[in-house]
Amino acid sequence: MRVGVPKEIKVHEYRVGLTPEAAREYVAAGHEVLIEAGAGTGISAPDAAYEAAGARIVGHAAEVFASADMIVKVKEPQPTEWGQLREGQILFTYLHLAPDPKQTAGLVQSGVTAIAYETVTDRFGGLPLLAPMSEVAGRLAIEAAGVSLKRHAGGRGILIGGVPGVPPARIVVIGGGVVGTHAARMAAGLGADVVIIDRSLQRLRQLDELFGGRVRTRFSTLHAIEEEVVAADVVIGAVLIPGAAAPRLVSRTQLSRMKRGAVLVDVAIDQGGCFETSRPTTHADPTFEVDGVIHYCVANMPGAVPLTSSYALNNATLPFGLALAAKGLDAIRSDPHLAAGLNVHRGQITNEPVAASLRSPCVSVEKALAA
Repeated sequence: MRVGVPKEIKVHEYRVGLTPEAAREYVAAGHEVLIEAGAGTGISAPDAAYEAAGARIVGHAAEVFASADMIVKVKEPQPTEWGQLREGQILFTYLHLAPDPKQTAGLVQSGVTAIAYETVTDRFGGLPLLAPMSEVAGRLAIEAAGVSLKRHAGGRGILIGGVPGVPPARIVVIGGGVVGTHAARMAAGLGADVVIIDRSLQRLRQLDELFGGRVRTRFSTLHAIEEEVVAADVVIGAVLIPGAAAPRLVSRTQLSRMKRGAVLVDVAIDQGGCFETSRPTTHADPTFEVDGVIHYCVANMPGAVPLTSSYALNNATLPFGLALAAKGLDAIRSDPHLAAGLNVHRGQITNEPVAASLRSPCVSVEKALAA
């Protein structure tokens, strides 16, 4: 199969779909790899590194889209890319379609077979292609909160870990999954007063054991969220419903009762955000203020550390990508975990949570692939 990697064009997105090492694996498996010139610049991987791996460098993204049987990316295709996709072509990338009807319409119209990293599953019930970026985003969330808490950034002027005699920041993490766990780990490591809110008692027990009492846990109720949010210096939104739009857990009314200069970091913004006042931002302009509360809602947080992120992502995506390159649609038919990643196929939405969020019809993967 001919596998193509265009350069990412989203604002301040420096990751790359294939590292040179991953490209070499595709070549070794007998596939042809096309890399847009400069695609690896953000991770300090020159075109020569890809050529040494056996890939072919092409001058423009249009050639990649026109020639490749499978497109491997990091972020969702942008409007200028939708029209370059075509029926019979496989797109393998993050999509986050639930809050994005325009992108969904673009993919449906193109006829492409679109597999979303974030809904591919594993035999343990996890999301193996989402997990590495969730790990990165969770850790970055605390860094972002620390910057945003500084007075010159509009924050309260609090040091996350405090100093002897002065209390540390009170950090509330809503969601005890991968993002929330890594955010809590970073915050606790800096000496913050941390509480994790989750609706799974089993997960709360696991977190209590993991942190050995260094992090408080609370069962998620409306009262618990409201009480903790109002008292917090930082709130990390780390909720996830695979494929679906994130639930709005903090209302504008609750926000208005928060401390002036407090910080919200909405890691769920890719799925629409879990705060009522959230809207996507970029690394170029990452924050905005509502009712005196600083919002950090960057939709591609791991793009700020592209070298770490690209390698972590490629480590996870490589076996799935190689399977798709070797077998095409048969890889989806034979692997229920890849089938869970299929979101759009030949003009039809094939993921139920995505379809439900967009109030659109859904066709089963089996029926779509049989047509």
